[in-house]
Amino acid sequence: MLIQCTKKLLDELKIMPVKEVEEVASLEAWHANFMKIGRHKFTVLVNDQNRYAIVLYGMKAKDKKNIHQLIVQAIREVFQAESIKEEIIEDYLEATTELTFAKTKDRKLVARLNKACESVHFGEKYWDPNSIVQVEMSKWISSLLVGDGKNSYFHPNEAMYEDLKEISGESVFDREALVLKATLELEQHSIWRRIKVPANISFTELHRVLQTAFSWHDSHLHDFTIYKKGEDGSLKQSLQLVCDEEAFSYEGDIPLEMETGQKVTPYLPAQIVYTYDFGDGWEHTIEVEQVLHESTVNYSVCIDGEGDAPPEDVGGEPGFDHFLTIIQDSSHPDHLQMREWGEMQGYREFDMKEINWRLKMR
Repeated sequence: MLIQCTKKLLDELKIMPVKEVEEVASLEAWHANFMKIGRHKFTVLVNDQNRYAIVLYGMKAKDKKNIHQLIVQAIREVFQAESIKEEIIEDYLEATTELTFAKTKDRKLVARLNKACESVHFGEKYWDPNSIVQVEMSKWISSLLVGDGKNSYFHPNEAMYEDLKEISGESVFDREALVLKATLELEQHSIWRRIKVPANISFTELHRVLQTAFSWHDSHLHDFTIYKKGEDGSLKQSLQLVCDEEAFSYEGDIPLEMETGQKVTPYLPAQIVYTYDFGDGWEHTIEVEQVLHESTVNYSVCIDGEGDAPPEDVGGEPGFDHFLTIIQDSSHPDHLQMREWGEMQGYREFDMKEINWRLKMR
């Protein structure tokens, strides 16, 4: 594998580049750069052939010494998160076991690398400050539409899938998936979504899927509570997965862990409650309805649902009821103002087609 580094990155890694480079297939070659956003340090790699991006964050001295292994591990983790088959990942990495570091030479490829670096600035919501390998940010940048300079455009992730399919001769995706039903627990309203998700989905990714499915804005904290059956058959809280380390300051009887890097499948079978916005207290009960072995896509899909989810910051179910009373009465003096406010806060009719477009584009 050939890693063609900018001078910034070579200086940061304290690596002497090779002077004579053996030619490699463009799928096995990457351009790489070092960048800072404030005090935060990122390393960005972009594949020469398809512009797929891998992002690393906050490497310390020991990480830089092991940069060869770290790059390989980063590719593995991001490809796994894309639901690419393990054997295809290992075949690709095995063919590129030896890493060679060289200087950048191709201005066009450096320009494309810089475009990916620009995207890091806008990917704050996908940034995981607790991980070196930025899995979600890498996936997001790789899903963005890019141009080829010939008035045509493509998505780097889809191009990578096709390239891996070409060299492997088979479908690249692990086809196992889960069908989940997420029900927003309200007394007076029936609001739920049925979603098909990759079986290897993480809790962080599931959070984003639920935000999209219920039209939330991801402007508040959340957690996942795992319920397991006790000896008497009743459900009991066994663990809370949290999104912010501040939660450990308020630790109670239930064990707490960070959700970062945690996969959903190891906790199954269990009932999971996803709570979003601790002020309004929106609780979503998540149940696994089915395990599929022939899924054809590697992203989440909403396959059914009912009800329009409440707008952000409406004040829990009582506030939602008050909101609905006003917007359903065209003669109410606050009708127009409340409708406009609701639209600003994300209130919209349940539209499965729009949700699926947003899920695919995330």
